[in-house]
Amino acid sequence: MIDIKLIRENPELVKENIKKKFQDHKLELVDKVIELDKKSRETILNGDTLRAKRNSLSEQIGSLMREGKKEDAENIKLEVKKINDELVEVEKSEETLKEEINNIMMKIPNIMHESVPIGKDDSENVEVKKYGEPAVPDFEIPYHTEIMESFSGIDLDSARDVAGNGFYYLTGNIARLHSALLSYARDFMINKGFTYCVPPFMIRSNVVTGVMSFEEMDAMMYKIEGEDLYLIGTSEHSMIGKFKGKILDSEKLPYTMTSYSPCFRKEKGAHGIEERGVYRIHQFEKQEMIVVCEPEESYEWYDKMWSYTVELFRSLDIPVRTLECCSGDLADLKAKSVDVEAWSPRQKKYFEVGSCSNLTDAQSRRLGIRVKKKGEKQNYFAHTLNNTVIAPPRMLIAFLENNYNQDGSVDIPEVLRPYMGGLEKLEQ
Repeated sequence: MIDIKLIRENPELVKENIKKKFQDHKLELVDKVIELDKKSRETILNGDTLRAKRNSLSEQIGSLMREGKKEDAENIKLEVKKINDELVEVEKSEETLKEEINNIMMKIPNIMHESVPIGKDDSENVEVKKYGEPAVPDFEIPYHTEIMESFSGIDLDSARDVAGNGFYYLTGNIARLHSALLSYARDFMINKGFTYCVPPFMIRSNVVTGVMSFEEMDAMMYKIEGEDLYLIGTSEHSMIGKFKGKILDSEKLPYTMTSYSPCFRKEKGAHGIEERGVYRIHQFEKQEMIVVCEPEESYEWYDKMWSYTVELFRSLDIPVRTLECCSGDLADLKAKSVDVEAWSPRQKKYFEVGSCSNLTDAQSRRLGIRVKKKGEKQNYFAHTLNNTVIAPPRMLIAFLENNYNQDGSVDIPEVLRPYMGGLEKLEQ
């Protein structure tokens, strides 16, 4: 959510931002908000005037009663009652207009950073840099589920019987490798100075609407029937929600946290050959990082955060690249975002394994996350950022393909061996 003052003072800038996101159907929302905001301020002014008049008349009633002018006092009481009746309607209008404005403001996208490339969809995202040499071996690399099956490490058929498509059982050394990657990622981020956290895996609707757009909510979230609770699609949701409605001491910023959670997603529209196996699923586990910081520090943290993901993947001998998300691929709350993609030697291309985003104050405005600075009277909104550290099993796919040997074994990089009981290689 952006500042309504920006719409009042510079509506054309807001409209231009909408056009750059190729969301022309939302242009009318800007004019609608301006109209409703004007009406709301007039209604509030009318209410304030009526309250002031009521207070003045109420004071007169006391004076008249003390002077013994009971009839005059009763007449003024009738006038105060009329004002009270009128105020009931005015206050209803205030609430209705406030709700209407808020609902529209939730649909107007955040102002993008000036460096965001303009493009209609993810096909126009821009490669920034490659890290590591993307190699293609002179032998065939099997599909990831075939590699897992060769170690008796996955059972999709039983999972399908138990829960349907999009679920899996991991077993043996593949399950151990899955957990080892998460543990390594956890410790990697702790060593970067982040505080480890295990958050709630369900959140209320007022947190959901605070952390994501309505479009994302509909496409991603599973609702718990009969409860005001949703299963999280990523721990960022409950981690940012942790600060909902709070006034943060500027001297304690930034809050840097890394969190583990299972994640649950509808994955509407999943299709294509690469949706087989465990590439796109309804349930997975993830190590996330979030930062809540001063506005002037958010882009410095943005660069640090995605670089941590790159560093982690390279420590596991996995080549990656960074891809700048274009305007049309940028979710409404995001001001700037970069995807980290891992090299797939089997497919001979990169695929997404994480995403780092700066949401500036868009989430903070929705959730009421403010900062109080010593010596300053007015509080201000914090900036929030999130980034994937790793998200198995996609990370598992990248790991297996890039460490696969011709004899069917899989190398375990040195940094991961302590988490695998000292194993240097998985062998069939």
